[in-house]
Amino acid sequence: MSGGVFIDGVWRAGAGPEAVSIDPTTGETIWREASAAQADVALAVAAARRAFPAWADQPREARIAILRRYKEILVERTPAFAEAMSRETGKALWETRVELASMAGKVDLSIRAYDERTGGVENAMPFGRAVLRHRAHGVMAVLGPFNFPGHLPNGHIVPALLAGDTVVFKPSEETPLVGQLLVEALEAAGIPSGVINLVQGGRDTGQALIAEEIDGLLFTGSAQAGAFFRRYFADRPDVILALELGGNNPLVVWDAGDAEAVAALVVQSAFITTGQRCSCARRLIVSDDAAGRAVIEAVAALSDRLTAGPWNGPSEPFMGPLISARAAALAKAGADALGGQRIRTLGGLDGLSDAFVSPGFVDVTGVDVADEELFAPLLQVRRVGSFEEAIAAANATRYGLSAGLISNQSGLWDKFLNRIRAGVVNWNRPTTGAAGSMPFGGLGASGNHRPSAYYAADYCAYPVASFEADAVLNTFCDIKGLRA
Repeated sequence: MSGGVFIDGVWRAGAGPEAVSIDPTTGETIWREASAAQADVALAVAAARRAFPAWADQPREARIAILRRYKEILVERTPAFAEAMSRETGKALWETRVELASMAGKVDLSIRAYDERTGGVENAMPFGRAVLRHRAHGVMAVLGPFNFPGHLPNGHIVPALLAGDTVVFKPSEETPLVGQLLVEALEAAGIPSGVINLVQGGRDTGQALIAEEIDGLLFTGSAQAGAFFRRYFADRPDVILALELGGNNPLVVWDAGDAEAVAALVVQSAFITTGQRCSCARRLIVSDDAAGRAVIEAVAALSDRLTAGPWNGPSEPFMGPLISARAAALAKAGADALGGQRIRTLGGLDGLSDAFVSPGFVDVTGVDVADEELFAPLLQVRRVGSFEEAIAAANATRYGLSAGLISNQSGLWDKFLNRIRAGVVNWNRPTTGAAGSMPFGGLGASGNHRPSAYYAADYCAYPVASFEADAVLNTFCDIKGLRA
């Protein structure tokens, strides 16, 4: 491999400015290549366009065989791939190993989802038959995020390739190495030239990609970027938009009993992956009484015991760094703007870089705060007087990704499930709980009603209805008595 872009089956240097990837744990540069310029992006889209007819015309079993080989390669390369992912993101090895397992598991799940959601159906009709088929759209642009730089773009790419689409993939500029390793695995699996293309770079590269004649944009990232894409493609209805965006996710605790058990669920919801999951709980809503105070105290006590450290330290930490020192500075500023307490940067402590922060915990009861997602381990606490108020507070957001209820009362769960506005709604489980065998996506500012995971098949192919007969029959004249 030579060069940071992969176009039409060839690795080469891009014509854009140099791009680098920084290890957030140490601050060291771990990847350095020339990024893709506008001309490179145009070549990548053109290569994907040329490759599309032959790839879509392949028997589906041939595409499946390549993707199953890709799965095998991911499993074979997991030790080195997981280490590279930990180094580039700062995530603990236990997290990156799980991410690689999810990437490999996506193949069989996507095959099953395609059959269930976009397969074929044939019904006999008086004239012959009615047939439902699904066809690939064409060239899909995939923009990946940094928090799950393998799993999330993989969740778009695998279903798209299975459906017969071709792909131009731009990873996050924060995690180019993981994107490169993903494409190298597909190359090793025997993907034909032009079917998968990789362009590295930042905002300019992404802008160049969406300006090309693509057939779909599959994006995972911030609500702000998602809103931009909605506006940008307003006059291009032919472009499929699948937007998996963030959330200002509520977690309600009511009549839950054991405060320590509750605290374990809250901490897993709010602080896993250093708060860098779009489904992390951002708002904790509790009863304004002794039970609510006990939960707050238990969460605070458990937060103090969470370990933060490097992925390759003497023991595996619960939390790694944020993606960069800049992200850590923004997190601290966000907490301070709320009158934050407890959140602090940990740079210099035991040799940690400036990207490490502590969990943040802010009581905002009675305070109007901005309805924004802060992508960091910061949990806002709000105390309310009734369960009705708790649901209202939970729904007081323009987002609608995930929500959770912690309660021993099944009747409260029934009410919560019916009233809450979110795409992922969990009971006595972390808000981050999800499965590749289920849909994943949100409403409002959290998405555009095209959930991913198991439902990714829906946006990777379109239905074609056909009414067919094997021979030309003059039934019209017979029926109407018009035969000569």
